[in-house]
Amino acid sequence: MILGIDPGTRRVGLAVADTETRFARPLEVIDSREIDPLERIVEVVRSMEVELVVVGRPIALSGRPERAVEDLKPFVEALRESLSVEVREFDERLSTVVAEAGLRASGAGRKARAALKDAVAAQVMLQNYLDTER
Repeated sequence: MILGIDPGTRRVGLAVADTETRFARPLEVIDSREIDPLERIVEVVRSMEVELVVVGRPIALSGRPERAVEDLKPFVEALRESLSVEVREFDERLSTVVAEAGLRASGAGRKARAALKDAVAAQVMLQNYLDTER
């Protein structure tokens, strides 16, 4: 399994992909006000036998890293220290926009979109990574 992470300050979206099919699907959204994202990710990696973790890296449309990249460094380092699998960063540019558009097109209501958006953004980012790495 490969785990995709769309990190945010309040919510962290998770998606997974089987290493054989290489098709990403949303897994869950962690609300960091209720659950420690790092602890939950360690639990998911262990329970799902994840072999690789891909963390979305916020890149501006210009191609330059956004300020959020600096804010994300401690989280990525904590993941690397806590996990026994490789942790890679990958451009998450527009993943949330694509996720929101897909949820709207599917007819999801406002509350459903808010609840699922971060996991779907993680799915979009992870699928882009898988398609790029083929």
